[in-house]
Amino acid sequence: MSHFDMRELLDDSLLESLDLPQLVPGSLVAWRPLVADGMKFFLERLPVHRLEAIFAEQFALPADAGAATRVVTLLSQCPTLHKLGQVLARNRQLPEEMRRELQTLESMLPATPLNAVLARIHAELPDGPPLRLASQALAEGSVAVVLPFTYQENGREHEGVLKVLKPGIEEKFGEEITVWEELGGFLERRSRELGLPALDYRRTLDSVRELLTKEIRLQIEQANLRSAAAMYAGQARILIPRVLPWCTTKLTAMQRVSGAKLTDAALSPAHRANLASLMVSALVGQPFWSRAETAMLHADLHAGNLFMTEEGRLAVLDWSLTLHLSKADRVTLVSIILGGLALDAARIRTAVAALGSLRADDPALVRAVEKALDRVVLQGRFPGFAWLLELLDELALDIATGFREDFVLFRKTWFSLSGVIHDLAGEHSPDIQLLGLGLKLFLAELPERFYAAPESRNFSTHVSNADILRVCSSAWLLPARYWARWQRCISTRAQAKHSCRPVPRYDRQGLQSSGCT
Repeated sequence: MSHFDMRELLDDSLLESLDLPQLVPGSLVAWRPLVADGMKFFLERLPVHRLEAIFAEQFALPADAGAATRVVTLLSQCPTLHKLGQVLARNRQLPEEMRRELQTLESMLPATPLNAVLARIHAELPDGPPLRLASQALAEGSVAVVLPFTYQENGREHEGVLKVLKPGIEEKFGEEITVWEELGGFLERRSRELGLPALDYRRTLDSVRELLTKEIRLQIEQANLRSAAAMYAGQARILIPRVLPWCTTKLTAMQRVSGAKLTDAALSPAHRANLASLMVSALVGQPFWSRAETAMLHADLHAGNLFMTEEGRLAVLDWSLTLHLSKADRVTLVSIILGGLALDAARIRTAVAALGSLRADDPALVRAVEKALDRVVLQGRFPGFAWLLELLDELALDIATGFREDFVLFRKTWFSLSGVIHDLAGEHSPDIQLLGLGLKLFLAELPERFYAAPESRNFSTHVSNADILRVCSSAWLLPARYWARWQRCISTRAQAKHSCRPVPRYDRQGLQSSGCT
């Protein structure tokens, strides 16, 4: 079948059956047409043999297969889209059926033929390693297959796994990444036609493309595993798989983790809450509230990478994606939160401007900060990390802010971890716990602060004595700021009730209609 025929099928068959707007949360409804057009652009530019395989899988599904099943089947055939599905799998704004289907992408049953996996292993280890390979793979992810093995060490038999790049995955990645290079320009043009904000799609997709490419560079994960093992060496309840000697650029040998996916483990409510607290304190709090010049955080904390071992330890898998926050980055993020607690708009704008390419007096930044502080006053929102990242999200959807990729990853890992924690322990607030941990560290630092220079931030909490004095000296302004903002918000709402103006609204397909507010 020609590429032209494939494009006709895309229009007439596949895209109609997928109901792509389901992938876009209701809060971003205006972007639904752009997502559908972007997916069509992506698929049209894949090679013919890839499209043939995609259509074959769709036609093999039962005739009554729902849109969610068809979407997930499509995502699983494209490694870059597979990763997108894992990120969205715990988003509570998506329909429950879609979330349930997307969660199957977190850890899939093996589908790659074992002979092809064994051929790659023997090509990488031609001398025949002292390993006894299993006859069946354990699991399959977006880029690799996991095959168990046993080996002898110090006269005892041990278990390990080989994480083997799927045969042909490098070619698939290359084909898809090439399309991503073109996609940014298309999205910019199409967003203008749809009247959406002029975002820097090219730069954003360049960052995402570079991050996704790390998925198939297994030597990066091997180095990250060693760093993570050193970081959590003192944490008896955290298990980082030990890297074993038989590693190459196409396979990683490591300790086998026996257990169950955290969200599937049979645990009491108290145990689930305890694990939720452990995830926040260890996976985010420990690196964030450290004195290290650079803090490494796991950047792919979906449920498929979090296991409960048979010994009751939390195993953290797949360290191919990590983010690195400098001490200066963490100082700035804490400064934004302190500004939120003090309702200090000027302080927040100055700190946010330091994260990207905005000026502190940029009108878009002023609007975003005012809206964020209004949420604190009117909705009782706690100005913690979720509030902070929502502020950065609004900026990213308004203008091209130029935030670095590490902040994109921080948003991603917080988003994924929050979803896992909600599914594990319900309304458990990672925000309160993370800041509570910071407060405990602050109290422990008090004796040391008596001898510190006023501007020194050589503390785990990333604030100097001078910062504290500035916050305390303006504390008397907080009631006045709160009251003035409350009065202004109430006045604005009252005026809005007496006026009606047309505003754009969108249905499930993203089609625009008129409305009144």
